[in-house]
Formats: sequence, structure tokens, C-alpha cells
Amino acid sequence: MASIYDYTDYRDIIRDFYLEKKQNNCKYSYSVLGMAIGLDASHVFCIVEKKRNLPVRCVPAVKKVLGLTGRASQYFDLLLAASRTKSEKTRTEILEKAILLRDIKRHYLEAKEQKYLSDWWTPVIRALIEVNQGRVNAKEIADTLEPPIGEDKVQESIDLLKDLGFIQPLGNDRVRLSDAHITITGEERAQAIRQFQANVMQIGARSLNTIDPADRDISTLTMAVDQKGFEDIKSMIQEFRKEVQIRADKCGKPTRVLQMNLALFPVAINKKRAK
Repeated sequence: MASIYDYTDYRDIIRDFYLEKKQNNCKYSYSVLGMAIGLDASHVFCIVEKKRNLPVRCVPAVKKVLGLTGRASQYFDLLLAASRTKSEKTRTEILEKAILLRDIKRHYLEAKEQKYLSDWWTPVIRALIEVNQGRVNAKEIADTLEPPIGEDKVQESIDLLKDLGFIQPLGNDRVRLSDAHITITGEERAQAIRQFQANVMQIGARSLNTIDPADRDISTLTMAVDQKGFEDIKSMIQEFRKEVQIRADKCGKPTRVLQMNLALFPVAINKKRAK
């Protein structure tokens, strides 16, 4: 079983504990686990399948079964609290607190990776460095960003890109771009990307009033479709996105950095027919 700090959902911890026990003892069952924590087998199954939450009264017994004490016990409590809230903002705040309980070195790296994935301007700054042929000047970059974020934040992002290996110093205030691997996965990565997408969509809305129409292309389309039509349109968008990336890769000497938002989402659903 993995370290508890590798999990972002407490129900996955219980699931993996059960599977490991089952592997070592074929007679181990949801009933056996349920008796240990004060629940019936069906309730335990629903928790493992993420259909129900663990009752608060059972938390001490679960911690005892899992052998959780100290920092690990606190981490479990935070994951439980995150799963029970309906507020996405509150959930994010709780998970950030949970990450602080992890190994310090690992937390330091993952916090930087999350920042890279969630702040809209950091990938933009990396692209601008490419436009500038590797020349790095925080003030010049700050002057070109729209909307502006300030020179201090630009410098923070430059330092972040260096720390993560996305740019490598060559000397004389020049760097070369390199590929780097983001190690965080699962819900933390998904949450950071959702935050990035939300920020970018806000910038897109702002551009309606701040960017000349000649320098942007924004349109909307409202349509009524069935499930098959929806799936086809999603595939068309995905294919179009690939074609745009191929075209962008052919630009030998880029002169600007663009952000393209492709958003397809429901604004009215017939819930009975959707089922």
C-alpha cells in the first residue's frame, strides 16, 4: 500500500487497505472491515466506491485500523473534510493545508508545480522567452503582458521556470527552453488545471473590452443537440485543437503569444432524457 501522503481522497486509502488485506487473506471481506469500524458491509462498499462518505462516528475506528497517528491522522482528517464540503474554494483550501503535512522537500516541489499549472501568466512568460529568443528581462516582459501582473510576479515566474527546469541559464541573461516533467498527478493536478482554465476564461471575457477586435476573434454559438451530436462536436474540437498546435509549431520566428479558449458546456439539460 502506498504512503498515505500519496492520496488526495481518503476513500482511496480505505480501498487500497482493503485490497491489500484481501490479497493476503482471501477470507477478508467488507463485512470483516465493517465490523472493525462499526458499519455494515454495504456501507463500506459504498464508501470504497465513493458513493457515500464515512460517518464521523467511525473516524477513530478507521484510524485505528489503518494505524494512523500524529501527522498522518491529521492528513486523513483534512482529506475527509475536503470530501464533505460542497464548496470548490473551501475544498481547495483544505487540500492545500493537507499538502503542508507532507514531506517538506516533496511539498516544496509540488507547491511549485501546482503554481506553474494554476497561474496563467507563467506558461505565457515561458512562451514570451521563446519569442525573445531566450533573452530574459523581467521589466520588458511585464510591459508586454495583458492584463499586467507586475514585474515582481514576472520575476517569481522566471525563478519558478528555472527551478522546475523549463528554462536553463546560458549566461548573459539568456536561457534555453527545455522540456520538464510535472510529477503531481490526480486530483491536485486536475484542481490546478481547473484554476488555470478559470483564470484564462476570465481574461478572455476581459479582452472583449480591452483588446481591439482586429487583434482577437471571439464568437459564441448556442445550439440544441442530442447525445451523439454532443460527442461528435467534442471530437471536432479536439481535432481542431491538434491542427492549431501543428500550425503553431511551424512558426519559425513567433512575434506574439496567444491564448485560445475552446469551451463547450451545457446551459440547459433535460435531466430525464439525459439519463
